[in-house]
Amino acid sequence: MTTTTDAALYRLLTWLSPAYPVGAYSYSHGVEYAVEAGLVGDRETLVDWIAQAVRYGAGLIDAALLAASWRGDDLDEICTLANAWRGSAEMALESLAQGVAFLAATRAAWPHPALDELALRTRGEAMLPVVVGVAAKAHGIAFDAVLMAYLHAFASNLVSAGVRLIPLGQTEGQRAVAALEPAIADAARVVHDTPLDSMGTAAPMIDWCSMKHETQYTRLFRS
Repeated sequence: MTTTTDAALYRLLTWLSPAYPVGAYSYSHGVEYAVEAGLVGDRETLVDWIAQAVRYGAGLIDAALLAASWRGDDLDEICTLANAWRGSAEMALESLAQGVAFLAATRAAWPHPALDELALRTRGEAMLPVVVGVAAKAHGIAFDAVLMAYLHAFASNLVSAGVRLIPLGQTEGQRAVAALEPAIADAARVVHDTPLDSMGTAAPMIDWCSMKHETQYTRLFRS
């Protein structure tokens, strides 16, 4: 069993902080269109929306891809699945752009041969959960720690988007983060118990809103 040392924990907190230069703040994962369409308009509907993404959408799939990358499964197969498991062009951009930025920043600040190999095999273009999984294993970060941290970062970023879009107060945003804890725990359990080739998504409304966002007249976010 891998345990997380103080040094590894420091890296994990840095990598999945909103301050890490991957541009996460510029993506809403379809929340922007959902707000315009009236599907999300308060804390309760925002929590429900994000919980669906975590339990049945990209949050769950990202967690499964991260797990496979951390285990050291076939990297080419993982990257192929990561590229295919995107419901829209904007969702693909969201994950790929952050993955490219994460890989570049982490290789510069915390270099490791495993990251160099990933960059070589993918030409520096890999989806975010794949890069995070490889980096976490390379730097000795325990799987459970990186899994929970990744899902928390995924959900928290969408809460931040909702706070700005609805808008909500900062305290309401923190209540939303607290309310999402069960969804994150559920997704983590599923990833532990389900093989990668048995995973799938069931979040059609989120995919639809992402597609509609591509032609939304006024946009603050890239997805």
